[in-house]
Amino acid sequence: MSRFDRIYKIHDLLRNARHPVPMRTFMDELEASRNTVTRDFEFLRDSLGAPLEYCREGNGHRYAPDAPVFELPGFWMNPAELYALLACGQLLDNVQPGLISSRLAPLKHKIRELLGESGYEAQAIDDRIHIQPIQIRHTSHQMFDLVAQATLAGQCLRFHYQPRGQGDARERTVHPQRLLHYRSNWYLLALCQEADALRLFSLDRIRKAQLLDAPATPLPETELEAFTNAGFGIFGGQTTAIAHLRFSHHAARWVAEEQWHRNQHGEWQDDGYHLHLPYVDNRELVMDVLRYGAEVEVIGPPELREEVAGRIRAMAGIY
Repeated sequence: MSRFDRIYKIHDLLRNARHPVPMRTFMDELEASRNTVTRDFEFLRDSLGAPLEYCREGNGHRYAPDAPVFELPGFWMNPAELYALLACGQLLDNVQPGLISSRLAPLKHKIRELLGESGYEAQAIDDRIHIQPIQIRHTSHQMFDLVAQATLAGQCLRFHYQPRGQGDARERTVHPQRLLHYRSNWYLLALCQEADALRLFSLDRIRKAQLLDAPATPLPETELEAFTNAGFGIFGGQTTAIAHLRFSHHAARWVAEEQWHRNQHGEWQDDGYHLHLPYVDNRELVMDVLRYGAEVEVIGPPELREEVAGRIRAMAGIY
């Protein structure tokens, strides 16, 4: 056990003890000699300022009862917690490059130093944990930072928004509510003043954003949840229909264990796995159905079935 781990364990034993802790307890718990434990006591007391004292009556060590509550100074975590924090930093860098890299750099350096003292190799995080985003649409970290600032601070935003369909960019003034990360891309859920309704804005389509002094109007959590979770996929609003999909036994090996929507219902039948789920807009659902090819059939509703059939006819026409 490294000194890092031993100091952490000694502190844990002392702060949770109701009575002085005997030396034998420390030696057994730390699997260390008396001399090693004594040196760790000296480090705790002389370098970290712990009010550690020997109690003759109790024949053990304790934190002085009349001293202020002592906690290990600075950033003191066990190796597992440090590894987890480094992994979270890499995850954030992959989700949004530049998001907090500059802010985390000094902290990462300190964590690596602490892990080095404990005998662990911090480089293993970078070498052995990888996040593989796909189909990312680039959003500059400057734009992300501005939108995130407005969302977290509860301030209004004004920007030009260019929809993916036809039409010119339009100026929007919005009241940010949430940032959503969905399928490797970022969206802003906001109350749009022009539409007087909740809208989702893809961050990569936002231009000329300005932070306004006006405070954003917060909406109830129930309203936000209803908008974002009413149906399948990224499209928000009120549920329009319930899709009924039948997957082959082969495809069901994966689908039966997946969550497409929190209000879905699935059941095995003789002809395969039947999945029922609500949707608001069928565009994303149609794309997901098509990627399963002949392994899935849309049973209903009729308009969804016809939309998929029309796409398949158009595809057959190409080939």
